[in-house]
Amino acid sequence: MLIVHLGMSGRILIFRDALPPLDAHDHVIFETDAGVTIRYNDQRRFGLMDLAPADTLDSHPLLAGLGPEPLGNAFGGPVLAQRLAHRSSPLKSALMDQSVVAGLGNIYVCESLFRAGLSPRRKAGTVGPVRARRLADAIRRVLGEAIEAGGSSLRDHRQPSGELGYFQHAFAVYGREGEPCPGCTCGGAVRRIVQSGRSTFYCPRRQR
Repeated sequence: MLIVHLGMSGRILIFRDALPPLDAHDHVIFETDAGVTIRYNDQRRFGLMDLAPADTLDSHPLLAGLGPEPLGNAFGGPVLAQRLAHRSSPLKSALMDQSVVAGLGNIYVCESLFRAGLSPRRKAGTVGPVRARRLADAIRRVLGEAIEAGGSSLRDHRQPSGELGYFQHAFAVYGREGEPCPGCTCGGAVRRIVQSGRSTFYCPRRQR
């Protein structure tokens, strides 16, 4: 079994017809018997590949201990509440912990917390079942919309087609420090703080 971690900027490019010239960031190339060429392109070189027997995937260092996939059937309010219970860390930091939920990045955590009306500074263990259900629903909506939009192209992210994503045009708070809180009459402004070395954007009046 081939395990591929895309890192922050990795892309899998698939070509069935004429091949474009090699890019300086094409690091791995597969050629199939069906005449399809697959290239792994990674500008920032944070990604990796590994081969592992299929029956060892659950114990593989890259996969062992991962939390539920947020778009999978195993994820929802009750599961999220259970995984956040008894945690004293800030909610934003807990959601960035891949053992709590797999695959959530900084942008989508900020946007999900805004939609759920929850402060990134709230202690994770205080979320409870009702707030957890609201947050799980927000996470699903944000990720679904981001996938539909092809992701967020802030620096080097591109879709497999090479086109830019455009979810960044729908950001409510991320990167909008000092702007009015969108979609409400709370009179607040988006604030930026740093948590665990990452920028967090939120409205302190709307998000509690």
